Amino acid sequence: MADAINLSPEHLMTLYQITGVMNSSLEFNQALENIATAVMQATRAQRAYLLRVDEITGDVEVLVARGGETSSDEGYSTTITNEVVRSRQALLTNNAQFDNRYQPGQSIILRGLRAILCAPMMVKDRLIGVIYVDTSMRAGNFTPSDRDLMAAVAGQAAVALENARLYSLAVEQGRLMRELQMAREIQQSLLPQYMPKVSGYEMAAHWQAAREVAGDFYDVFALDANRFAVVIADVSDKGAPAALFMAVARTMIRAHAHTGMDPVQTISRTNDLILEDAESGMFVTVYYSVLEAGGASVHVNAGHNPLLVYRAAERHAFLMPRGGRAIGWFPDNPLQMLNLALQPDDILVFYTDGLTEAENAIGDFFGEDRLMKAVTEYAHLDAPGILAAILSAAGAFCGAVVPFDDQTIVVVRYNG
Repeated sequence: MADAINLSPEHLMTLYQITGVMNSSLEFNQALENIATAVMQATRAQRAYLLRVDEITGDVEVLVARGGETSSDEGYSTTITNEVVRSRQALLTNNAQFDNRYQPGQSIILRGLRAILCAPMMVKDRLIGVIYVDTSMRAGNFTPSDRDLMAAVAGQAAVALENARLYSLAVEQGRLMRELQMAREIQQSLLPQYMPKVSGYEMAAHWQAAREVAGDFYDVFALDANRFAVVIADVSDKGAPAALFMAVARTMIRAHAHTGMDPVQTISRTNDLILEDAESGMFVTVYYSVLEAGGASVHVNAGHNPLLVYRAAERHAFLMPRGGRAIGWFPDNPLQMLNLALQPDDILVFYTDGLTEAENAIGDFFGEDRLMKAVTEYAHLDAPGILAAILSAAGAFCGAVVPFDDQTIVVVRYNG
């Protein structure tokens, strides 16, 4: 067992002074320099090393090397530091060349080291590093009081270093959060700011990211005075990479649609271009529809959730066929264009699987049947009302369970 730390009034004053120096900066690198300077002054050592110790592997990394003619990683005694890492006790030797407790290593012999002080930096029960100082034969000895001071300094240094590390982590996390918030704002700005005005139609949409940014997106845009397009999509990944992929896919679909391509050509061409640079391994499911003022509509499904259709005359909801593959996955996507003639008060609901796969407390999915039931029950409402009814039904089903996935819904009501 190590000797108890017993500091003289002089050493207590020294400890107080150097603690102030060590804690004078929360910037991590500056804190390291402050600790090294304070340790060398307190112990009158010729060289000082601050070493980080990996809690899991025990590997040692030099953070700061000061004094002497070298700042190399091999300048300190690994024999001594390994013993301190093992014992987690401060160690003093004034006869490093011949101390029979340790087999002198190459650094001790080559550098003619005589006196070595080494102490663990502990945060509660965690070993985060080691402070090491030494002198050559010409520089004199360390005393037990120096060892006690070193142990006390190491404890304060550990606190200062941990505070600086946590502060740096908080600053970095704050920067990342600001960047993610900016990314979210940019992503939201890519969503439609208003719905196109096409005779006979009303629309409403909902977009909710499960994280700061989403892989889901929707788009509703006019093609001409009598036609508009609806896109809903879901990128395979989550977070910032999915958001970037989403922005690229959205831009391509819009661009191709405005060149006059039909829906199959629009999605096929987008698929081909994404495949040319598809190194991320991500893909995106897409449902793309073009609707006309008279009620005619065409639809293409690229691996997405099927479109929900409510027929007012029959008071019945059904799902359009599934089809195609997600874009960015395979060439020669087997896409088909389906025609659908809308009658007055018919309703279309586009959605992502974040809605139908929303879970309740026992792990059941909200599912397509409950979605169709909600639409059927509230089909007499306008598009915003139907959307609100869907969200209310899903919210009541899930209860307090937080959505795991992004949720996106677009409701289109044809009034004729």
